[in-house]
Amino acid sequence: DVDASPYINHPIEVAETIARVGQVTDLVVLQSAILHDTIEDTMTTGDELEALFGAEVRRVVEEVTDDKHLPKAERKQLQIEHAPHLSQRAQLVKLADKISNIRAVTDTPPADWSLERRLDYLDWTERVVAGLRGCNAPLEALYDQLLTQGRAHLTADGEDNSWS
Repeated sequence: DVDASPYINHPIEVAETIARVGQVTDLVVLQSAILHDTIEDTMTTGDELEALFGAEVRRVVEEVTDDKHLPKAERKQLQIEHAPHLSQRAQLVKLADKISNIRAVTDTPPADWSLERRLDYLDWTERVVAGLRGCNAPLEALYDQLLTQGRAHLTADGEDNSWS
């Protein structure tokens, strides 16, 4: 983000949201939340995750991992298409990840993200989350609340910026 927050803050927020808001106590889900970006963003392999955390955690992490070899637009479309077919555990992680991401995009976006890009991101998350509906009502309610607030905040910011 614009403040260059430590990377670990995001996966901790994802796990904390699942536990606190979603009232989920499944250790596989919580471990997977902490590790959800590990394969995607580090040199860690699925085999290494499995050796340390077990096959179930590996499966969930792999379900929510984008293939970075694909173009970004294709990866984003695949998230929309795959969301309804994820396991319930993976759906929880994916939903909490989107909650964390819309908070960041609304409040502390990367410095080079325009208002339009931020609003487009919120719209895209809505299409992903549509495929996750039914996995956890409290998480879905929080997502809906943050999405509405985020759009209102960004729209208001855009209006304020046009007057400067």
